[in-house]
Amino acid sequence: MEVEEVLEYEYEEITDAGIVLREGRAGYSTRGYDFDDVTGAIIGCALEVHRTLGPGFREIVYQRALALELQAAGLEFEREVKVPIIYKGHQIDTRRADFVVENVMVEIKARSQVALEDYVQALNYVKASGFKLGLLLNFGASRLQIKRLAN
Repeated sequence: MEVEEVLEYEYEEITDAGIVLREGRAGYSTRGYDFDDVTGAIIGCALEVHRTLGPGFREIVYQRALALELQAAGLEFEREVKVPIIYKGHQIDTRRADFVVENVMVEIKARSQVALEDYVQALNYVKASGFKLGLLLNFGASRLQIKRLAN
């Protein structure tokens, strides 16, 4: 399992065609491969929420706003999804994911900085639930923080 960081995106605008990033900030991970359409769309929605609301609200406010943006973008998603935790082929528990957007688990935070334990926990949830990809989005910082979690 690898973790890729994509932090503090700078963007000029969000268009119907996608995110227009400032020069020097192409939409790719630190490993160098492009985000797929779904993660790009999720990130675009999250950027719009952060640009509009800014930091300082509770997590639930960002969840509700992100749900509105995901719906407006035409993405299939569920909120507060019970996701099974699998151990050696056996379901041993469930946990609540903030969102499952198409095939991506999305975890939301509203902290001044993402804590290491949040990062590790989200990574482990992606791995134990069998998702190939997850996003950890932190709306509490002055700039949206994005961590891409790959299984």
